[in-house]
Amino acid sequence: MSETSQDALARLAALPTANIGDAMDRLGVLDSRIRPIWPGARVAGRAFTIWTRSGDNALIHQALDVVEPGDVIVVNGGGDESRALIGELIGQRAKNKGVAGFVIDGAVRDADGLGEMGMPVFARAVTPAGPYKNGPGHLGRTVAVGGVAVAPGDLILGDADGVVVVPLAEAERVARAAEAVFVTEEGKRAAILESA
Repeated sequence: MSETSQDALARLAALPTANIGDAMDRLGVLDSRIRPIWPGARVAGRAFTIWTRSGDNALIHQALDVVEPGDVIVVNGGGDESRALIGELIGQRAKNKGVAGFVIDGAVRDADGLGEMGMPVFARAVTPAGPYKNGPGHLGRTVAVGGVAVAPGDLILGDADGVVVVPLAEAERVARAAEAVFVTEEGKRAAILESA
């Protein structure tokens, strides 16, 4: 990632996802069902994309051999809620590799364990049912997650409100626009408090 993109990521990570979504005309915001699975989870990083068959995590295991520190593993799991694609064992392996977090259009498990280790995970559902491990799938392709196209390297930001995707080529522009939204809202907030 270029120095400019790294700077934009750091600036975006300091802002609420709502401000970022507003700065992108409310586009790039994932389906509201994809939520943090433990309170206080926040994520910021570049997308490492996976497209896997519903309920199958073979490709996630493969990804853990090649991800880089700071990556957010973004998984098109077909929106399937019947099988968890990750749990605390994969979460710990990812943490050991420096992965920034997970965004999964599908289900996960071991929510308490993932929270205790501080691994940010955003998913459509939580279930105790484990996955299959047969494949097929693909790494490093543009995927659809929560109704948004995510290309490898796009910036992923998540907080209590949900997840937004910033295309890498637009990172600097979106960072400037989101900072302006934040300043405007801070002014409005101050004015409301003064009028109380």
